[in-house]
Amino acid sequence: VVDKWEDPAVVVVDSNLNFAISLLGGHHGANELVRKISEIGVVPVITTATEVHNRNSVEGIAAKLGYDIVNKESTRDVNCALLDQDVEVLEIKGPKIVIVENDVSVLKKEKADK
Repeated sequence: VVDKWEDPAVVVVDSNLNFAISLLGGHHGANELVRKISEIGVVPVITTATEVHNRNSVEGIAAKLGYDIVNKESTRDVNCALLDQDVEVLEIKGPKIVIVENDVSVLKKEKADK
């Protein structure tokens, strides 16, 4: 285990196929995989705070909109804020220079595949 942004999503399923646990990389595919596995009757176990409280995460918002997170270190603060309140998503079209504090996540459109 090195970094949540580089490590693969890890899901654990017990030997009786009762539970599928999102162990590592919940916001990076493990939670989605656990939900998929639950289609065969396995109980999904998801412990990421935003999902437990039925809130969007920065990672989920970025994925849904097709954006990359530029300043990944911001996601902890923003995800914590998302637990307590709605956080506004602003779209800024350039040319612009944007200065942000550490608790602001910056999303950038993913590059088109070549």
